[in-house]
Amino acid sequence: MEKVAGESVRLLDKPAAAAGSPSLSSAGAVFIMLKSALGAGLLNFPWAFNKAGGIAPAVLVELGSLVFLVSGLAVLGYASSLSTQSTYQGVVREVCGTAVGKLCEVCFILNLFMISVAFLRVVGDQLEKLCDSIYPNGTLSGEGPSLQHWYADQRFTLSALCVLVIFPLSVPKEIGFQKYSSILGTLAACYLTLVIVIKYHLQAESLGLREPPHPSRASSWASMFSVIPTICFGFQDGVPCALQCHEACVAIYSSMRNQNFSHWVAVSVLSMLICLLIYSLTGLYGYLTFGEDVAADILMSYPGNDAVVIVARLLFGISIVTIYPIVVLLGRSVVRDMWVNPKRGAVPVAEAHEQRTRVVLTVSWIAATLAIALFVPDIGKVIGLIGGISAFFIFIFPGLCLVCMMGTETVGPRKRWPVPVGGHRDCSRYGLKASAEGCARAPGPW
Repeated sequence: MEKVAGESVRLLDKPAAAAGSPSLSSAGAVFIMLKSALGAGLLNFPWAFNKAGGIAPAVLVELGSLVFLVSGLAVLGYASSLSTQSTYQGVVREVCGTAVGKLCEVCFILNLFMISVAFLRVVGDQLEKLCDSIYPNGTLSGEGPSLQHWYADQRFTLSALCVLVIFPLSVPKEIGFQKYSSILGTLAACYLTLVIVIKYHLQAESLGLREPPHPSRASSWASMFSVIPTICFGFQDGVPCALQCHEACVAIYSSMRNQNFSHWVAVSVLSMLICLLIYSLTGLYGYLTFGEDVAADILMSYPGNDAVVIVARLLFGISIVTIYPIVVLLGRSVVRDMWVNPKRGAVPVAEAHEQRTRVVLTVSWIAATLAIALFVPDIGKVIGLIGGISAFFIFIFPGLCLVCMMGTETVGPRKRWPVPVGGHRDCSRYGLKASAEGCARAPGPW
């Protein structure tokens, strides 16, 4: 660790040595960060504004969470530069020790796997609702309920989507490839926000300007903390629906051409500010439109036969699909670290063997998560409990990394991290509370 600390000055000003040449641009990094954070939890934000007790409490929770989120990203980038590791679990293992690293690997793979299942469930639900819009109530000729067409069945549509779209996007080795799909996914998520904002103004013009909704209950600390899982982790009815960019940030940082620490902080701040804008506009205008009557899925509050809403649902499904390959890439890295690489030791791996291993891991991951999403009826509680672990990757592990680095760092005071250790101990306690809150919300209607 002393050797790592002794090299910190050089590493902060110069990219760490890597097996491949980093090629990800700053704009590509921003889009991947955005797509990693813009998940299905975006649909849940207007409901979170209502549950928090109104606009002001929800915005305060957002701003408070933003400080911890950006701090965590900065710490993880700093730790990656010191440890020269290119994966989240590798950074934690190198900085905090083998025992904490093993704990991180176990939590990481469980969290990623169940998030993958949740994503497929969300995409399946969107596909089902789209089919219901085309074939209302599954009826034909007014003769009452009938069997769906085979091509409208969720088992077929979701399986076809996995084979034709998700698998090709998930096979590439480097996360930099995801910048292309991330641009499309980010624009699709922005369309949802735009629809909600325009719908509010059109309604205000047709019905006359109305006063902002007044919550029936006074805001309290309990109500504000109750929405932390939604605001920080993208929970929807107890299910974690947004891959937090913290899990992907080390891989993104390691793939960037410019790995200067101050540049990474700028990328992180810009990404989080854009996320704050998109989430806030969605939550604000969705809440202003429907008030206390807002549904947990904001699109369910609009008429099902509205063409604009149907397009929004379709594009948002595309947005979720573009996140799944990032989860697969991160999951593959953990599986290799836990099972594949230890068996081979330091022996160089041939390119052909690496490619075969990557394809096998990708197929296995997609097949396992698809089978659970389609055939296991009630996984809400399990996903909610596992999803509570998300707090570890946003608050606790970054805090531990900072404490360990400050305990061994030997560089001058100008290079030291400006946030005191005590502040990140508070951050870790905040993460434990948020994790417990997420687990408490685990029971969800599936």
